[in-house]
Amino acid sequence: PERFLVSELIREKILFFTQEEIPHSVAVVTDSMKKKGDTYIVNATIIVDRDSKKGIIIGKGGKMLKQIGIDSRRDIEELLGIRVMLELFVKVEKDWRDSMYLLKEYGYKDID
Repeated sequence: PERFLVSELIREKILFFTQEEIPHSVAVVTDSMKKKGDTYIVNATIIVDRDSKKGIIIGKGGKMLKQIGIDSRRDIEELLGIRVMLELFVKVEKDWRDSMYLLKEYGYKDID
C-alpha cells in the first residue's frame, strides 16, 4: 500500500541522515494522505523510544527534521507522480518495540 511505502521512504531517510545515532528503534506511521487538487497532503509521525533520539531527529533548530522532510518529499513525489506537501511530527513512545499493541498500531501486523 502507498501509506506503507511512504512510511518506509521517510524511515530510510532517517536512517541515512542519522546513520549510527538512531539505530533501528525508529518507526514511521503515515497518519493521513489526502489528495487536494494536484497535491497530496501527507502527515506522518516519527516514533522513537527516547527523548534523546527525538532531539537527534529534530536536530539543532529543526535542521535535521527539515532535511529528512525535504529528501523524503522528493522521493514520495517520485513514487506517487504528484506534488506532495509533507508534514512530519516526532513522538516519544517509551518501549514501543516491546508492546504488541503498539507494534500492530504502527503497521507490524504480522507479529503475534
